[in-house]
Amino acid sequence: MTRTATITRNTQETRISIDLDLDGRGRADVKTGIPYFDHMLTLFAAHGFFDLTLKADGDLEIDAHHTVEDTGLALGMAIADALGDRAGIRRYGLAVTPMDETLAEVALDLSNRPYLVYNFPDHRVRDGNFDAWLAQEFFQALSVKAGMNLHINVRYGTNDHHIIEGVFKSLGRALDQAVSIDPRIEGVRSTKGVI
Repeated sequence: MTRTATITRNTQETRISIDLDLDGRGRADVKTGIPYFDHMLTLFAAHGFFDLTLKADGDLEIDAHHTVEDTGLALGMAIADALGDRAGIRRYGLAVTPMDETLAEVALDLSNRPYLVYNFPDHRVRDGNFDAWLAQEFFQALSVKAGMNLHINVRYGTNDHHIIEGVFKSLGRALDQAVSIDPRIEGVRSTKGVI
């Protein structure tokens, strides 16, 4: 079974192309024009064992918002497409990741009922052209298009770089669990018979 997706999303603000393999080895080639964001998406792929090729051209002369949000939309679409009918997947994932002084937790359910809970320290630090608040925009867009109930809880942390890095690593690890195939599951993991 091949669980891959190729997505192209073009708007007047961004042009994004993605190749995703859920059963990869954690290889990433990411170019969004935002080096910090590239680093975070590379960590997500590496810790989730996803092969990810992502190219985004956006209106960075305005700011990074459109590129970050639209990348979340496109990556969510790729995840949903690669999962197909979601048959056989574990569906749920949980990861808690320490990153120096930070402890970041991600719990998710690939339920096709998108929702984001986001408990992040109230910081507004800028790392290059990536404001900390942009992370929430990315996760909101991702959860909607992936059909993911996503809970992000940063238990503690003071350095925004460490906090966001811990969250992206946890997201990769939790999603790896959730998309894993369990041979005990016949069809989808739901008493309703459908996700």
